[in-house]
Amino acid sequence: MKAMILAAGLGTRLRPLTDDRPKALVEVAGHPMLEIALARLREFGIREVIVNVHHFADMVVEYLKRNDNFGMRIEVSREDLLLDTGGGLKKAARFFLEESDNARGIDEPFILHNVDVISTIDLESMVRFHTDHQALATLAVQDRETSRYLLFDEQLQLCGRRPGRGQPDEIVRSVQKISPFAFSGIHVVSPHLLTMMPEEGVFSIIDSYLRLVRGRKKILGFRADEYYWRDLGKPENVAQAEKDMKQGR
Repeated sequence: MKAMILAAGLGTRLRPLTDDRPKALVEVAGHPMLEIALARLREFGIREVIVNVHHFADMVVEYLKRNDNFGMRIEVSREDLLLDTGGGLKKAARFFLEESDNARGIDEPFILHNVDVISTIDLESMVRFHTDHQALATLAVQDRETSRYLLFDEQLQLCGRRPGRGQPDEIVRSVQKISPFAFSGIHVVSPHLLTMMPEEGVFSIIDSYLRLVRGRKKILGFRADEYYWRDLGKPENVAQAEKDMKQGR
């Protein structure tokens, strides 16, 4: 199984921690975020990963080289211009559509994981849920407060989003009952989705998901309420995650 770690962001919310390094190398209890994300993926048997980079890109490349790629096959996707989540994934698509995989008839889903989140979400259960329900993409979601929500129906199929700040809900598929959930920055994606992304340049993967839902494609939510999760996008969040680690959470 393969994975992509989204690590190209500028990390502006993390300043001053990102004044001299990319957010992927900001440490949590002595371990860079990138190392933590790779360790989580490795726990679930993933040995092939592509990481997108932009801000202080050479530092990430050197870090991986210095650590012998942590015994994994790791490729780097350099972005001269920040491409957002959708553009970054599309640029790296060839990693998931390699000729060797196609020749073997492999259509195995892959993990898409933000570098600046830490969790105990069971990726194996999430992949099994994705496969059992034959989804095009599955998003880890939780019932918690956030500034923006994704909207789902009673079968946990994506049907829209709630941008926040007084903006109206964007509904792309009419349903009787809508439930808002917070997205956790972890996706399971079927490679077939990569052939269904006509968008070019800079774009959000969420925009692609909503477009696909309009076309009646199946994008699901995976309820991850029982698991620990924390956003590492701010210095105070990093400090709290360190406290949580010390307390065994």
